[in-house]
Amino acid sequence: MSDELKIRIHGEASLPTLVYLPGMHGDWTLVSSFRAATVGRVRFVEFTYPRTTTATLDDLAREIEEALSANSIREGWLMGESFGSQPAWQIIKHFQASAAGFRPLGLILIGGFVRHPVNWAVRLARHVSARVPMWIVKLFCAAYAHYAKFRHKHAPETLASIAEFVANRTQEADRQAIVHRYGLIANNDLRPVARQTRLPVYYLAGLVDPLVPWPFVRWWLRRNCPGYRGGKTLWCADHNALGTQPRKSAEQILAWIAGACQPQRNLKLPTSPSRKEANLLS
Repeated sequence: MSDELKIRIHGEASLPTLVYLPGMHGDWTLVSSFRAATVGRVRFVEFTYPRTTTATLDDLAREIEEALSANSIREGWLMGESFGSQPAWQIIKHFQASAAGFRPLGLILIGGFVRHPVNWAVRLARHVSARVPMWIVKLFCAAYAHYAKFRHKHAPETLASIAEFVANRTQEADRQAIVHRYGLIANNDLRPVARQTRLPVYYLAGLVDPLVPWPFVRWWLRRNCPGYRGGKTLWCADHNALGTQPRKSAEQILAWIAGACQPQRNLKLPTSPSRKEANLLS
């Protein structure tokens, strides 16, 4: 990771574009198996956030839009995972204001939110994260690396990225960037954006999610977001549904995209490749 935004693009420009915005960890290490499950079916665009402690949410959204524009990506679906829902809503806000720049075709929230339902808990997490000794962070990451063998047993590509994930998380600059992201969540309220959003919005959740109480988020979206089309709960997934149930997540998300686009474009996404085919193509 670095102080600069990073972008990677997988797949042909002729395929539907799916833009992945990661959660609090801020990189693409936990989405590897989901990406493999979409090979040949979408153009998958992924980001790693800069390790900044000063950028606003608007700054981050504009950096993402500029990176998309620099790579001639004019439109596509946004997929906001956890914290990634925040820059995703901000990008939609920009498009609502000017109808210029990157054109979102829809939004898929993965354990995401509009405004976090328990904002005091976000502020508490920020306070604790800023003060916990780094040796405890490293101890936790070492324990997580062992737990990941069970957690990602259905996601071998993600499991292979855990060493990189742990190496990134055990750096002080990374910790400070995560603390800053907690502040962005706590201090921004994107509910006015969601109330005006008529783009298709879907919600994917893992059954056990101690970080975001998704029933409250989906209840709010049903009542307040005109574009909300529904959601799906994966029973064997947790907060990181893309990493714990990558193939089921991919099938559901691609079905939503195809269903939303078909009336307008008669879009049919390619069928899912086998894992062997995905590995050969990736």
